[in-house]
Amino acid sequence: MNTSTFNRSWAKVILNAVNRYGVKHFCIAPGSRSTPLTLEALQLQQEKLAQCHSHFDERGLGFFALGIAKATNAPVAVIVTSGTAVANLYPAIIEASLTHHKMIVLTADRPTEFIGCGVNQAIEQQGIFVNYPIASINLPKAADSYSPTWLVSTIEQACNKQQQEGGVIHINAPFSEPLYEADEAAIANNPWLSPIQSWLNNPQAKWLDHQQIQAEVSMHANWDYWRTKRGVIVVGQLPVEQGIGIKAWAETLGWCLITDIQSCVDASLPYADIWLSNKTVHDLLLQADIVIQFGSRIVSKRVNQFLEAFKGEFWQVDEHQDNINPFSHHQTRFVAKAHHFLRVHPPLRQKPWRLEPLALSQFCTNFIEKQIGGGLNEASLAHNLQDVLVPKGNLFLGNSLFVRLVDALCKLPEGYPVYTNRGASGIDGLIATFAGIAKGSEQPTVGVIGDISALHDLNSIALLSQINQPTLLFVINNSGGAIFDMLPVDSKAKAQFYRLSHNLEFGQIATMFGIEYIRPFTWADLKAKLKLAYNRRAVTLVEIKVNDQDGSNLYKSLIKQISQAEIA
Repeated sequence: MNTSTFNRSWAKVILNAVNRYGVKHFCIAPGSRSTPLTLEALQLQQEKLAQCHSHFDERGLGFFALGIAKATNAPVAVIVTSGTAVANLYPAIIEASLTHHKMIVLTADRPTEFIGCGVNQAIEQQGIFVNYPIASINLPKAADSYSPTWLVSTIEQACNKQQQEGGVIHINAPFSEPLYEADEAAIANNPWLSPIQSWLNNPQAKWLDHQQIQAEVSMHANWDYWRTKRGVIVVGQLPVEQGIGIKAWAETLGWCLITDIQSCVDASLPYADIWLSNKTVHDLLLQADIVIQFGSRIVSKRVNQFLEAFKGEFWQVDEHQDNINPFSHHQTRFVAKAHHFLRVHPPLRQKPWRLEPLALSQFCTNFIEKQIGGGLNEASLAHNLQDVLVPKGNLFLGNSLFVRLVDALCKLPEGYPVYTNRGASGIDGLIATFAGIAKGSEQPTVGVIGDISALHDLNSIALLSQINQPTLLFVINNSGGAIFDMLPVDSKAKAQFYRLSHNLEFGQIATMFGIEYIRPFTWADLKAKLKLAYNRRAVTLVEIKVNDQDGSNLYKSLIKQISQAEIA
């Protein structure tokens, strides 16, 4: 059997194995060395067992795969050729690793004998992502001296681990040349595959039968005592299904509920990032006997400051075993899903023990409305973001200033799906992630990012053409990185080396990529144009041009005024 035909047989085993562990999307970058993997992925698509997507930029491709993984809650595979194509996946792998989203990275490689001797497009790919993957498989060069049972067992062991823990698998696969003109008939009749032929013939079969044991969370031994005390509940980033019931549970206990914008939980005390700046209320909440935190990656600086200052009984509930205790509190840690924790910790009905946070939160509702006014700007979009959303859709929020404004100023509908890249909180790959979420969910999706984030990921605008449902990408153009306006840095240094002020606009960029573009100037103008946009089964780029420091100045002003408010 010639080399190219055997390469395809080898790739067939790998791709069939990952397909059986839930990979229904293959994100493929162009390249020669990855040909056996690419053509076998296309074979799975032809058999209607998977979908294949492509993109010319590996960095964007990795984040696109991450977005699909977020939306589908299933593993997504990425196929790239050898060389720096592999290195470009690193940012997306870091983000997926930190947030436990499932990606399987298939990197084609030169055989070992061609590494380090001046061969074109050959780099050290083994271990390139260091400790971020939960499993790194460095395969030998495809050869019939290795049993197919060994190959499928090796891949399935890693996939089973990913099923339990989430995260990234890296499979590095060297292939010898020739890479093309494989004999398709010979692949089907390859005697090397005979030991696993029954497995190949059954797309649902797994080679390894792993019996999964589900660990149940137990009630805390002293819950009957603690549920009679004064408590505060803080909810960080959670999947939608885990947030169900938290609000009712907190209200029954009479405890204060502080929710992050990523929690998908209806905020009974909205605008916490603003009202917690008030020292009187902040100090009153510190009198709580117990704080229970669900999830992590909390956006608000004021909420994090409260958690740091609290010195009482501290419980954390999160489904992953990560260390999410940045302040090194003495804590009780529950490795559990939030709704499982609630089920075994029934609340005891009590009256609210603190009414001051509720009063200040209600005051903030009208106060923020008056301060923001009726114009279309960065802060008003954040405050009224629910007005641009559609039922049964998704929201993706970029990083930097806008996500903070939304967290501080917005009250979203209960259970509305909110996606972010808050693992490493970078600005890279945000458009690509947004595109992946829209593609993977097949639901109307709204994304909001900043102008620097958009410029950083311009290549990924090409991915938006693959989306065929009503989708809006808002770009807030405040001519630079307005988040740095919050920092006490010399103004000249800030403009040149932090803010990166510019005079660029996005209309011609949208034209270049064939994307519909609108630039509204008022809320009435925006709402009229949104009606048209939501009737199009495609992406519309919405540029909101604002004064460079208006959003950051209003944010600072709100915090300052509320911090000085007198509480009766």
